[in-house]
Amino acid sequence: MALTLYVGNKNYSSWSMRPWVLLREAGIAFTERMVRFDSFDADSEFKRVVAAVNPTGKVPVLVDDELAGDLVVWDTLAICEYLAERFPGHRLWPDDPSARARARSICAEMHSGFGAMRNQFIMNIEASLPEVGQRVLRDQADVRQDVARIIAMWSALLAEHGGPLLFGRFSIADAYFAPVCMRFNTYGVPVPDEIGEYIDTVFGLPGVAQWVEAARAEGDFLPFEEPYRLNR
Repeated sequence: MALTLYVGNKNYSSWSMRPWVLLREAGIAFTERMVRFDSFDADSEFKRVVAAVNPTGKVPVLVDDELAGDLVVWDTLAICEYLAERFPGHRLWPDDPSARARARSICAEMHSGFGAMRNQFIMNIEASLPEVGQRVLRDQADVRQDVARIIAMWSALLAEHGGPLLFGRFSIADAYFAPVCMRFNTYGVPVPDEIGEYIDTVFGLPGVAQWVEAARAEGDFLPFEEPYRLNR
């Protein structure tokens, strides 16, 4: 099987990070196609390249060229589900049916929720903005609620499954929440000790470490992705 994954800037693209980390951690071979953000206008280079593959003009996009006509899968959750079905031996979801249903539930919650936290704590792996995090958490109750829900969710799962990851071993759920770990680190979100240990564990995953290293080396500065800074 020849897989190609289209991703955006590693420093900024949280949705791209999820399937990329999943593939790397699972040891599934793929080719990366990086499409750097310039703008999201219809006539931008980014939109021109991505729209030629994905009708929504967004990343990530997975292309499986072993299937007739090149199968194109877009949307992060759809990509993760496709990979779990295509590679059952890699056990990308938890084995236990109840745990698997729970993992799907929290991934869907992440996929559609936590808008306040995501809008205010834009993923920016290279940056260190604890003063922004402190101000946002002080002034915005909806962000505090999102953070509290995530901490409660992680704490319950780590206690139930014994860590070090949400369902014991690595799964799609950890890939899904890896960008949240990046955000908590960038904005200095205060967390309990067990959550700090989980975040450190996620940062230590080889696939995550490779993504972070590449993100920090990119050198791009896109003002529309960095409302809190004038430059790098």
